[in-house]
Parts: sequence; structure tokens; C-alpha cells
Amino acid sequence: AVLNGFQIDVQLNIMSFLSPQDLCRLGSTSCYWRAAVQDPLLWRYFLLRDLPSWTAIDWKSLPDEEIFNKAFSEVSDNALYDYMAVYKRSCPQGRRSLKSSRPRYGTVTSFLQSLVTQAEPRFAMFGPGLEELDNSLVQKMMTCPEILLVAGLPQRQIHGIGSGVSFQFNNSQKFNIVTLYSTTSVERRRAREEQAVAVNKMFYQENSTVGNQQSMHYSVIAQVRKVCEVVDGFIYVANAEAHRAHDRQEELARISAMIDPALGPPNRPLLVLSCVSDIGVKRIPCVYVAHQLQLNLLHQPWMMQDTVAATLDGLLNGIEWLLEEANCKSAQ
Repeated sequence: AVLNGFQIDVQLNIMSFLSPQDLCRLGSTSCYWRAAVQDPLLWRYFLLRDLPSWTAIDWKSLPDEEIFNKAFSEVSDNALYDYMAVYKRSCPQGRRSLKSSRPRYGTVTSFLQSLVTQAEPRFAMFGPGLEELDNSLVQKMMTCPEILLVAGLPQRQIHGIGSGVSFQFNNSQKFNIVTLYSTTSVERRRAREEQAVAVNKMFYQENSTVGNQQSMHYSVIAQVRKVCEVVDGFIYVANAEAHRAHDRQEELARISAMIDPALGPPNRPLLVLSCVSDIGVKRIPCVYVAHQLQLNLLHQPWMMQDTVAATLDGLLNGIEWLLEEANCKSAQ
């Protein structure tokens, strides 16, 4: 028995040097290897090792937070925690394969939809990543036509708030982004210079009691409310810089106020850009930010995408997902 245990440990150690993709291929060679490569301890190791490097996660693929908070000995029920299945569902390759495995009629439907003139989808963009970073995401979006082309600056207004900027994605799909700032540009600049937190004027706090505890609850001001009522989705720009302090509970409360079902359809998609100022800035992995924001508590489709304000790295991946979700909702 001791010898068999030693052989198993050696085998697991050797397999840990293989990639998850190699292990899946190895498992397809025989029944023995199929059982061997499904070892939960091995896949938990891969999950904890690789997860910090993943640049995107969504509402269907976010791993359960308990996987990280409990020791392996505490979660011995392999039926509940199938680490191999969690890894395959959550990793970028797995999410791409799920996307490519959609029925073929989906392509036909998209083509037929393209023949119909559709209204330009409109999204409300807000969040601390718009205001706290050294590089401006919005300014880069406005001045980088090789990545994202500005298609127009509509002059209409939504109850006193500008109607945003129209962009063109992949030289075809047009969409509009209404950027909502919490304060004036002067106040934002002063807060950055003094490394202080500016008072957010988009929300007002309401006291609410759950049981015996006070809970944080926000509502949006009247002008912002009107914007929320007419948009097709939301873009939240989170500050993912590791050296900064973040109040994720307050951020979640404000996200919840913006996407309140009382303000519009409850299934409108939410794109969360996990943003840093520049490539060299150390970031919090996007899966960790998703758990910090408790996005698993939301009831509509969401996706979190790593983004760099200075280069717009990752932005188009997020915009592509958002447009797909918005088009799906409008077609229903």
C-alpha cells in the first residue's frame, strides 16, 4: 500500500509538469489514463496556478470562491468540486470552445439580423477607473482610430446629459457610449493630484436595514436615472491597480443602483473593464476583482475583461462581447 501510494504521488508529480491541454489529450488514450488525469488534487493545483493569469471571466465561468478559501482536505466531496470541470469551463480556451460550439443557425440568424437596419445600441459607462488612473481611458478611445474609430458626436441630450460618442466596431457595427462622471473635471483632477477620494455626485445614499444590520444602498440622481432607462447595457470601469485601496462593497452598491431592474429591462448586459493605467502597473487578477465585487450576486449577464488605459489592450474583446449580448437581447 505504501509503495502504491508512492507511485501515485510520483505519477501526480510528473503529470503536474504537463499542460492541462496535454493532460486532456493523454486522458483520451485509454481508460486508465482517463481516470488518472481526473485527479482533483492535480486540477486544483492547475486552477490555483493558472487562474491569476486569465484576462477575462464571465457570469457562466466564474469559479466558486470557496475553492480558494478552503483547504483541499475541507472540500473532499469530489462530486461537488470537480476541479477539472471547473478549470475547463473557466479557462480562456474552454470559454472560446463553448462559444464556437454554438449551433450553426446562430450564424444564419446574425446574418439575417445584419440585413435589418437596427438602432445604434447605447451603453452607459461609469466607474472609478475612468477617474482615478493616470491615463484616461476615454481620451485614448477618442484618439486611437486604428483600434476604435469615432463615428460621430451626436448633439442630442438625455435630460441634460450629453448623448455620448458613437464608435464603429470592426468597420461595421456602430454603438454609442454615454460616459458618466461622478464629479466635474476640475474636481477629478484635484482628487488625483491630492490622491483623495472625490465626492460622487451621481448617487445619493439611503439607509436600509437587513435584520439587525445597516446595509449600504444607493440610488441614482434624476438625470442619471433617465440615462439608465434608455441604454441597452452598461460598462463599469473598475480600478484594478494593486497598489491602491478599493472599497468594493461601495462599488457593488453603486453598480446595483445603476442596473436596478426598476430602471429598465433586468437582463441588460454589464461589461466590467478591470483597468490599469499602463502595462507596467501591477494589477489584481480579474477573477479576484470579480469576487471582490461579488459579481456572482448579479442577475444579468456580465463579463470582466482586463484592460490597459494607455494601450486599450483588451478593450475590443469586451466590446465584442457587449455588442453580441445587446444584439441577442434586442432580438428576443
